[in-house]
Amino acid sequence: MQDMVVDPGVHNRAAWDKYVQEGNEWTRPVSAEEVERARMGDWSVVLIGREPVDRSWLPTDLTGKDVLCLASGGGQQGPILAAAGARVTVFDNSPRQLGQDQMVAARDGLELRTVLGDMRDLSAFGNAAFDVVFHPVSNVFVPDVAPVWRECFRVLRPGGTLLAGFLNPDVYLFDHEALDERGELVVVHKLPYSDVTQYSAEERATKFGADAPLEYSHTLTDQIGGQLAAGFVLTGFAEAPHQSNASAPYMSHYFATLAVKPG
Repeated sequence: MQDMVVDPGVHNRAAWDKYVQEGNEWTRPVSAEEVERARMGDWSVVLIGREPVDRSWLPTDLTGKDVLCLASGGGQQGPILAAAGARVTVFDNSPRQLGQDQMVAARDGLELRTVLGDMRDLSAFGNAAFDVVFHPVSNVFVPDVAPVWRECFRVLRPGGTLLAGFLNPDVYLFDHEALDERGELVVVHKLPYSDVTQYSAEERATKFGADAPLEYSHTLTDQIGGQLAAGFVLTGFAEAPHQSNASAPYMSHYFATLAVKPG
């Protein structure tokens, strides 16, 4: 059943470009009013779910801090952190998602850099280039996460922090149609899950739409153990439910970690 020719980077770039055109929730830029409030010190950003991340996870004063918003395009987190004083680089696989950040920066007079690329390859940046990596839920769109953690560790300065959000892998146990259409929790998939290995291209098109992003579940060993293997020390953990999924009353859908590069 495996589709051996699919390139997740190419496919998901096109998928997220289309999401921008359709106005997907995670592609809608912040308002000028939100940017102005951030300039005044009243700001928040989302790492998992819809709840603001704990401000204690970020530097008390972002002024002059080099922040990499990793796989975080869409004109949401990057502009807010820039307005709060950080020197922000937004790195994303979707040109249109980066275009949202560029639009906000131009509209509101923000200094903000955008870079196009795959989250598994940060060779555009030198070693120890950033104080903070802000990585909201997005590694679900790549088949392997170990390179992501290694690259995050490399580009952070000693003492720098990684804020990472990711999906609870158990989310992928359930039949998509039964959950969405009838609210039924029907276990059908063995973990770790992959759209590419679980379904043929034709089946994916029928179930999710031909243009939907490809998704991959990752074990907690890969997510948390992978950060530890890369050299990080974990200092914080949080979880959150999905805002609308039928399994939300029974389980957390999102996990978040705060990790430090020892200095």
